[in-house]
Amino acid sequence: MVDIGAKSVTERRALARAVVRVSGSTARAVLAGDAPKGDVLGTARIAGIQAGKRTAELIPLCHPLPLSFVGVDGSVDVEAGTITLMAEARTVGRTGVEMEALTAASVAALTVYDMVKGIERGVEIESVVLLEKSGGKSGEWRRE
Repeated sequence: MVDIGAKSVTERRALARAVVRVSGSTARAVLAGDAPKGDVLGTARIAGIQAGKRTAELIPLCHPLPLSFVGVDGSVDVEAGTITLMAEARTVGRTGVEMEALTAASVAALTVYDMVKGIERGVEIESVVLLEKSGGKSGEWRRE
């Protein structure tokens, strides 16, 4: 692990997004709550939050962080055939929470896949990206 002992303690925040591509009929089922395994977005939200809290156990060189917040929100665009998952992580500490936000978004997307694979095998996790981060020496960063 990187030595963060000399870094300043600051408020840190990261926002990540995962996009899952599905058919229109699958998107409608998710929106209506009619997936065979139940509430897709609710289950993905809880899975993402749990994953964000366990990031240091999953990613070998991540520091375990006392998170002050992890949240995941999902939205469905039936016409575009996408399910978008937004994950936010916050802490007050010496290192950032980018990995926690990315892990939360990734696991939420994997959970969507698991929840809908019974009605569509061609589901695609299209992207997982960091959208913004703040805090620490490097300050604020936003994806263009």
